[in-house]
Amino acid sequence: MTEVLATGLDELQGAVRGAVIGRGDPRYDEARILFNAMIDKRPELIVTCRYAADVIAAVRFGQAAGLDTAIRGGGHNGGGLGSVDDGLVIDLAPMNGVRVDPEARLVTVEGGALWGDVDHATNAFGLAVPAGIISTTGVAGLTLGGGTGHLTRGYGLTIDSLVSADVVLADGSFVRASEDENDDLFWALRGGGGNFGVVTSFTFRLSPVGNVVAGPMWWPIERATEILDWYRGFIGEQPEELGGFYNFHKVPPAPMFPEEFHLAKVCGVVWCCTDIEKAGELLAPARELEPLIDGVGEMPLPMLNAAFDPIYSPGDQWYWRADFVNEVPDEAVELNAEWGEKMPTWKSGMHLYPIDGAASRVGNDETAWAYRDANWVQVIVGVDPDPATAGDLRDWCVGYWEALHPHSAGGAYVNMMMEEGQERVQASYRDNYARLAQIKAKYDPDNFFHVNQNIHPAA
Repeated sequence: MTEVLATGLDELQGAVRGAVIGRGDPRYDEARILFNAMIDKRPELIVTCRYAADVIAAVRFGQAAGLDTAIRGGGHNGGGLGSVDDGLVIDLAPMNGVRVDPEARLVTVEGGALWGDVDHATNAFGLAVPAGIISTTGVAGLTLGGGTGHLTRGYGLTIDSLVSADVVLADGSFVRASEDENDDLFWALRGGGGNFGVVTSFTFRLSPVGNVVAGPMWWPIERATEILDWYRGFIGEQPEELGGFYNFHKVPPAPMFPEEFHLAKVCGVVWCCTDIEKAGELLAPARELEPLIDGVGEMPLPMLNAAFDPIYSPGDQWYWRADFVNEVPDEAVELNAEWGEKMPTWKSGMHLYPIDGAASRVGNDETAWAYRDANWVQVIVGVDPDPATAGDLRDWCVGYWEALHPHSAGGAYVNMMMEEGQERVQASYRDNYARLAQIKAKYDPDNFFHVNQNIHPAA
């Protein structure tokens, strides 16, 4: 540790209410663990923040010490970008408060909260924020990257419900971003990732969602071509109250599924319908195809959002690739069936999330998220607890992605990217990248926040 760093460390410890954890601290190894066990990083320091004041102190310390600085919200980042070797990690995990205003239909969420925290607090009032599909996902990361999930067709991306954000900038100043304050920053935060500052709290508009009719319908993998061919034409013609993502999986060895089907390769759709009265009618065409497993039923939304949690717990090996998709032509249907059959482990799979409906009614230039004209986000993910499988996971994901990429819209969903290079980052923002670079130059001209899918400041 340098003399400058050591001198500033004493001041930092006196300035924060959270913990300052260095390499000699007995808490260090636990504090540095990442969700994705494929990635192992050893930061110089980890500061766990309890208040915005702690974040301000940590940012100023990182600037003064010249440390590469990573921001960890919920810690779910697949590429391990919530940490950094030999640098500073600003960990927001203790900042997980959620405050609901049911009359105004608003919820304010601290930057370290998980979506399960939000679901628990809002469902009591029959309200929800459209989010992802796993409740252990961090609010900050998912929101700043856009936010797709079960409710996207009916209520838009997560960023479409964002009303305002409190942000600590690279110089340690504290600002609010909304349509009325720092509107350029507010535009950039809605899809621009963690490039512009540390968001210490988000305020979202709530939508009236309590119970849903939801769950998986799965068919034998041998019917993959038939079911995907049917799905690609079906989902876009449905009312926006019906969402459903196509997927390849192996049936989880869980009590809720018949034991004779455990670990069988399947294709299918995980449905979510917010119109309980019409759900049976809307799902009737799917049932006419005689699924092998029909796990659809009425449940509280938080139950659906937590359904994958036991499968995708921290500590597995993860590798993923993603693309935006406009259409799924016949050749892509066949390629998906071919690569779906090759799933390397039972936790691996592919999801095709619809992003039409409410999400598509926002213009490409109205937020930083630049693919409003696409119909799907395709995510390919290899997952397994055994480190010996890491190479197989990567090879399958990359091979699958390379086969399908020619049929994509060109860019990636930044929340589902590994470290794939600057060209991929720019492709993910299309024509919005130049504007994002200008805003980056205004709020972070020295690129202090660069441990992310980075947007370089304009010259």
